[in-house]
Amino acid sequence: MKLPRIGLGCMSLSHAYGVPPSAEAGLAFLHAALDEGVGMLDTATLYGGGRNEELVGRALRERRGRRDELVLASKCGMALVDGVKTIDGRPETLRAQLDASLERLGVERIDLYYLHRWDKQVPIAESVGALAELVAAGKIGAIGLSEVSVPRLREAQAEAPIAAVQNEYSLWSRNPELGMLEAARESGVALVAFSPLARGFLSDGVESPAALAPKDIRLNMPRFQPEHWPANAALLPAWRALAAEAGCTPGQLALAWLLSRGEHVVPIPGTTSLEHFRENQAAAGVFVDAALLARAGELIDTSTVSGPRYAPASAAEVDAESFEDSIAEGSA
Repeated sequence: MKLPRIGLGCMSLSHAYGVPPSAEAGLAFLHAALDEGVGMLDTATLYGGGRNEELVGRALRERRGRRDELVLASKCGMALVDGVKTIDGRPETLRAQLDASLERLGVERIDLYYLHRWDKQVPIAESVGALAELVAAGKIGAIGLSEVSVPRLREAQAEAPIAAVQNEYSLWSRNPELGMLEAARESGVALVAFSPLARGFLSDGVESPAALAPKDIRLNMPRFQPEHWPANAALLPAWRALAAEAGCTPGQLALAWLLSRGEHVVPIPGTTSLEHFRENQAAAGVFVDAALLARAGELIDTSTVSGPRYAPASAAEVDAESFEDSIAEGSA
């Protein structure tokens, strides 16, 4: 499966970052993105409690000619159950969620289907084995994993081929550099980078956390909270200046840096703005010399960013390598 250099994360059209656009506005945005040649749409069972898949499905039906020209990706194993986010990797759950996703999307096959989170109560081989059966049945094209570690990737690969790992990766979240970046490269797996713009931070999209909508998920993330935000905001003037020197926007510089990490790295920035969508897609054609990219990597790095990427409850849900765990292991 060949992925585009940059895809489109669809979550914010229904979920997570403040007040989402209306269904009509979201549909108009997707129509434009499809008309302009977007190469991958990424959605999930979780997003909007299924509404995001319904929205993407409607857009694809109304732009039917584009369906076979792009990669359609969705996810299972994490859903809203009676309004509560629930991780469930049991084979019977994954099969039921896939059938529901196919119906919402209005398709017979999803090109790339991820296990959204590893359910730590279920051996990953069982979950992946169920997905492999769905590949054999023609319901999905390829299997992906999300927020997993290298050991979990290896366990999954022993059960079935894995096409992609979707982990958070950006200048301010370098966790894949603890092993997954190289492991994916070595095994021919795409590393799909979610939140490549650091949840708006690197695209200069967060003036102040105080201005965020009450239910915005960033308000629960340590880097946007009062004990860490001032130190992080202090990085922005130099970041803006570096982007100006590169002759591109801050967001494009962040994406150019990610693309430089390897041909197998595929950022999927999300947005509800057609202007920002175009800006993000154009980043694939932006040239930034290696010396300036290195300076970008020094300015925004694990050592300069304040705070962990998740609060403890959310951190407990993921399996991906973390710098916090590495520090703890080193001091043990």
